[in-house]
Amino acid sequence: MILVTGATGTIGGHVAALLTDRGVPFRAMSRNPADLPNGVRADFTDPASLATAVTGVDAVFLVTVPPVPSAEHDIALVDAARGAGVRKIVKLSAIGSGEPFDGATVGTWHVAAEEAIAASGLAWTVIRPPSFASNFLQYRTMIDAGDPLPNLFGDARQPIVDPRDVAEVAVAALLDRAHDGRRYDVTGPELLTFADQATILERVLDRPVKTVETDLHTQLTAMGMPPEAIAQVTIGANWANAGGVEYVTEHISRILGRPARTFEQWATAHHAMFDAMR
Repeated sequence: MILVTGATGTIGGHVAALLTDRGVPFRAMSRNPADLPNGVRADFTDPASLATAVTGVDAVFLVTVPPVPSAEHDIALVDAARGAGVRKIVKLSAIGSGEPFDGATVGTWHVAAEEAIAASGLAWTVIRPPSFASNFLQYRTMIDAGDPLPNLFGDARQPIVDPRDVAEVAVAALLDRAHDGRRYDVTGPELLTFADQATILERVLDRPVKTVETDLHTQLTAMGMPPEAIAQVTIGANWANAGGVEYVTEHISRILGRPARTFEQWATAHHAMFDAMR
């Protein structure tokens, strides 16, 4: 039995779908599980609910997105898993976590969670992706209206990854002990700027997709993100903008036995989701 946290999210949803396709038993953890197949109600701030969620579980796919970046939710799940005799945790982290930059450290909350997992005595795998191709889905309304998309990354190049590839690596790690004790930077196959992605999407959709450089702090504030979270996110974004993530790995091709999907392949596969806004 596998417990999937974040089952309604970008990666967790794909993980749940892959496990379903393969006939692997799992529970989908949520605070509101009524609409989820195999759903179980649990909250990271409620230890009793976590204990129930991990009962009889062999492995956990762990993804947490607290309002303010913190390792507390990860650690709460680790404690519950250890108490229930869970064998392994596969954690979704982020590329660059632990890297020093400009007097600070990138992804300190991920690092604290990774260290807690490694010290727990459980088997573990850590998956560290960069930006997801699917981030462009949040701009569907703007694209339909012909509005320029906010470019928060300037000319920085990143190895944009298809979330389906990340989920497939996670499932491989959940099911195969060969990945125990490994940290994987799972990247796409090419380095792209935000403008590069917009140009590719413009070609695939056959309609204009323009961009405008936008200040990150201003954008996050307008989104209502708490100041503490903005400070943490800005460290990682500045590291990426300075070229910290300008590299490509072969983990996806080596683990899955096929090349990582390109941004254009992702855009083509999701063409209908952009057309649905018209």
